[in-house]
Amino acid sequence: MTSKPLLDEAVQAAVIDAVVELGAKLSVWRADEKMRAYINREQHKLAADYAADAFLRATLGKLTPDIPIVSEEDADHFSARAPLYWLLDPIDGTASWRGGFPGFVTQLALVADGEPRFGVVRAPVLDKTFVADGAGRAFLNGARLPARKPTERIVVTDNTPEPHGICVPVMRTLGTDGYHESGSLGLKMCLVADGTADLFVKDVVVRDWDVAPALAVLRSVGALLTQANGSPFLLAGAYDKPGGLLVARDRALWERAGHAMAAAKGWRFQA
Repeated sequence: MTSKPLLDEAVQAAVIDAVVELGAKLSVWRADEKMRAYINREQHKLAADYAADAFLRATLGKLTPDIPIVSEEDADHFSARAPLYWLLDPIDGTASWRGGFPGFVTQLALVADGEPRFGVVRAPVLDKTFVADGAGRAFLNGARLPARKPTERIVVTDNTPEPHGICVPVMRTLGTDGYHESGSLGLKMCLVADGTADLFVKDVVVRDWDVAPALAVLRSVGALLTQANGSPFLLAGAYDKPGGLLVARDRALWERAGHAMAAAKGWRFQA
């Protein structure tokens, strides 16, 4: 489905440039002990999280001063949602960033009436920039991503060197062909969009800012993202979503993986 972008090309380009610039800053900040310092160890919040948030807020405030901003780094997330707002995840994969691993991203989405209408996900170490332009198109480093099509191959992605947790029974049931280690939630979802992987499953609490930017990219290539039990992932209500995630390149794989996950967890899959 195509629609008219909410941002003109010049503003889109400026937002993308800002996200790429922040990615470069994050790469440099890794060597700065002040940026690596914990502000809130329990929540794994670093000085870099807040510095990245401030950079994005300043940039968006100049480019789109009338659009409110919601960020992971806000003190609370109890306010009613505006019809149009930015949703920021300044560092998705903070542990990867601090630990020296490549799988962190900086990402944002423009959400209109509960739908992600523009999204950017930047993995600076991997030099990958995913963009959904709001007109039904997704791009990786400026090259348009093709629609995902059903294939026999099933490669699963997750964030550990070897499969663990819910991945293990799902992979066993499906008879998968491979496993790809990745980092942040946003990056793993984008790897399903670009064809590096075919499936990503998670059975933990996720949050809207983890998901919204990549959701825009996934929808632009025809991939599916729902809560783990098959119900829609809605950018509404509480920002915390306890239902986990199911991300698949096509509907047939989504149904197979959903039933496998449900059998392993003892819940009902809503196909």
